[in-house]
Amino acid sequence: MGGGDGRDLRRYGADMDAGHAADQHGRAPDEAPDEAQATPPVTAPPVTASRATPGRRWASVVGGAVVAALGAVLALRPFSSLAVLVAVVVTGLVVAGVVDLVASSRAARGTPAGTPAAGARLRPVRGLLFLATAAVVLAWPEVTVRVLALVLAGALVADGALDLLAARAARGSARAEAVLGGVAGLLVGVLAFAWPDVTVLVVAVLFGARLVLLGVRAVVAGVRGSTDPLLRPVRSEPRGGWRRVSGAAAGAALALALALVSVGIHRAAPTPDAFYDPPADVPAEPGRLLRSEPFTSAEIPSGADAWRILYTTTRDEDVPAVASGLVVVPTHADGPVPVVAWAHGTTGTASGCAPSVLDDGLAAGAMFVQDDVLAAGWALVATDYVGLGTEGPHPYLVGQAEGRSVLDAVRAARELDVGLADRTVVWGHSQGGHAALWTGVLAPGYAPDVPLDGVAALAPAADLPALVENLATVPGGAMFAAYAIDAYTTLYPDVAFEEYVRPGARLLVRETASRCLAEPGVVVSLGTSLVLDKPLWHGDPTRGAFQERLLENVPSGPVDAPVLVAQGAADGLVLPAAQAGYVRARCAAGYAVDYRLYDGRTHVALVEADSPLVPDLLAWTTDRFADDPAADTCASVPGR
Repeated sequence: MGGGDGRDLRRYGADMDAGHAADQHGRAPDEAPDEAQATPPVTAPPVTASRATPGRRWASVVGGAVVAALGAVLALRPFSSLAVLVAVVVTGLVVAGVVDLVASSRAARGTPAGTPAAGARLRPVRGLLFLATAAVVLAWPEVTVRVLALVLAGALVADGALDLLAARAARGSARAEAVLGGVAGLLVGVLAFAWPDVTVLVVAVLFGARLVLLGVRAVVAGVRGSTDPLLRPVRSEPRGGWRRVSGAAAGAALALALALVSVGIHRAAPTPDAFYDPPADVPAEPGRLLRSEPFTSAEIPSGADAWRILYTTTRDEDVPAVASGLVVVPTHADGPVPVVAWAHGTTGTASGCAPSVLDDGLAAGAMFVQDDVLAAGWALVATDYVGLGTEGPHPYLVGQAEGRSVLDAVRAARELDVGLADRTVVWGHSQGGHAALWTGVLAPGYAPDVPLDGVAALAPAADLPALVENLATVPGGAMFAAYAIDAYTTLYPDVAFEEYVRPGARLLVRETASRCLAEPGVVVSLGTSLVLDKPLWHGDPTRGAFQERLLENVPSGPVDAPVLVAQGAADGLVLPAAQAGYVRARCAAGYAVDYRLYDGRTHVALVEADSPLVPDLLAWTTDRFADDPAADTCASVPGR
């Protein structure tokens, strides 16, 4: 217990600093040396914290508070602006790098002979990594959010690798902590590369949290009067080491869970198969059937046959294109079958977002009553539009291309020879309501061989400037705004992406536009849209060339067929006031409109199977096929 000359106590201190290494004779630390041949043990004292001067203490406290504040800004407001993001990140990188370099020099001066110094030698490498990352961000010409995100992701990967290298020189809980921290850093860095739009969110928040921790440690060190290294040292058994190991293990487990979720989400992204590839020889004539095959899905009711089709159509200015769609016909129809041409609501703008590609494509496009359509003895012809399933870009809320896709789908469906009648009523919801109205405008001139008996526009995106202006106030509205601005800047050369999307949101917009509303990965887009602390727009979006193109795509031309416009009174996306304004303008121009408002119904709930609209829509369509007179409710439109 108390015998000897103190060698056991000194040897214990040396063992702690040497990471429990064997002594120079190869004996384990707990083996007593032979008294006759014992070599005097290392007598250098353990490394202890040196005391700071008052000036250094205040500098540590003030500097730490500043660093912690910068980290809080970065973690809590990662989307404030690109300039703020760059400034905070660069400042944090420089501070972290300097602290690591200073800490490594102190560690080198205070490390006794025989102490494993691999961990200490990696400290300046880490410091230089942070400083080099800051230099890259500053030196990159016209640094973008994507550049910043990828640079930080690379820094996280390198930081994790350094932790794993440093673990070789550590013992006990310090080694476990370094391994777990390194694994977590690598996984988060890889995830940052895999999900570039959430890199800003995840990396900024994680890096911000690191800065907060660094700042708090600096403040604590200053208050205590210590000059201990501010970043986590790799040593044998730090005080509370196993508690930190538990935290590192939780972080690694979270990173692993995120990695597994990421793999599952990526694998679940819808992808068109070879059916959607156009043949080598494509006729120039629109509405020609190129390919068809039987289609099976849980959404196709019994007593019906279905096919997916590939057909020719045109974009604006008669540019040839190829589109796809579905044709569903009652199995035992008695005579020619009238057609309900369905224009689906927003599913996304990427190629995989076609309803005929998605597992529940009809529901994804807000068609919930196909059973009722078929039970009424009607066929359903549902276009995917150009660019969904087939080669893009998809003309989201671009009226002419949408309307032509609807009309040419009906033409192509007739070539299936499944007994379709020359009677057609168009239904469309949301984006599809916009397409349905444009179908009515275009039909007489573009497709006189497809006479329309009626056009039913359900919560249509008709007043486009009002819709775009409202998206900034709608939870999740940034996703629809991303679809719109991505499509318009792709299709219209005079609409510049950089003019309308602020720098800090450009990466998010591009990545959001690459995802479908029905795929699991949309939760990433939804999450980022909900945490945006300001709109994605750079200034007022309803101005300049974008405003002109939006107005150009408002369906304001004459429609020869009877028109029904249905609107939910509780719709927060397509506002009832804007819809009523659109209908009033139609009425003032001398066009008859049957306008119906449904109390308590939101945007999608308006067309769900239990909506009071459904029986009204079925009865209205029956009247159209029977050539009964259509109602005109212009006199009772709100605001007239």
